[in-house]
Amino acid sequence: MTADTLRETADALIAATNAFDPDAALTLFTPEAVIDDPSTGHRFDGHPGIHDYITRYFIGYHTVTRFLSIESISETQARVRVDFTGDFGHEIGLLDISVNADGLITRIDADLE
Repeated sequence: MTADTLRETADALIAATNAFDPDAALTLFTPEAVIDDPSTGHRFDGHPGIHDYITRYFIGYHTVTRFLSIESISETQARVRVDFTGDFGHEIGLLDISVNADGLITRIDADLE
């Protein structure tokens, strides 16, 4: 795993959510992956939960995400800083993305700055 691979994964996730395509986004996650997002008050487990998360918070609020920066935490984890705009207004978010050896997302810890 390299920093470039983590960046490619982040870019692919942003592209899928900006296209409002939860099915494309799900191809980036392991079946048992988790998104924990305290700003929503919820944790989303597995593909069904992640599909719900994208449908509710990206499609539902017309959220558009713009990449700002990436910081490598380890070989398999990076902190991605993003700009969110949508029906809610504007927020800056942090996504701690963990991937497995195959480059699939196993966990995202999401929060707002």
